[in-house]
Amino acid sequence: MKSYLVIATLALAAYSAQAKDIVDTAVAAGDFKTLAAALDKAGLVSTLKGKGPFTVFAPTDAAFAKVPKADLDALLADKAKLTAVLTYHVVPGSVMAKDVKPGKVKSVQGSDLTLATSSGGVTVDGAHVVKADIVADNGVIHVIDSVVLPK
Repeated sequence: MKSYLVIATLALAAYSAQAKDIVDTAVAAGDFKTLAAALDKAGLVSTLKGKGPFTVFAPTDAAFAKVPKADLDALLADKAKLTAVLTYHVVPGSVMAKDVKPGKVKSVQGSDLTLATSSGGVTVDGAHVVKADIVADNGVIHVIDSVVLPK
């Protein structure tokens, strides 16, 4: 009986060590350095490490590179605006790609994101989802190819 308890305890410890929140999952992927830095500047790291669940439409470093440097620098220098843009990329709950319905969905920022589906895949305010359903222990990440901005 004791050996089963030890095995169960070790299995639980291994699972806990492997479980990663949205921020750790994105950082480990290696293609979200700009997003991670922006989350840190906006003070949102602890929020996205929280209980959730969250669905994050995460722009890659290449997506951020599409934003003119002067505009990106200005955004990173304005914490309120940066927070608004970043929380616009987050939806409450955990929405897997198969569950996406075309239409409007309320972002954490408060404005509506427009989701569309077609034979070409899913878009979020025109940004293409290039990789879907990256599961974290507090939600899911869908990788997008552009930074989306609230209206």
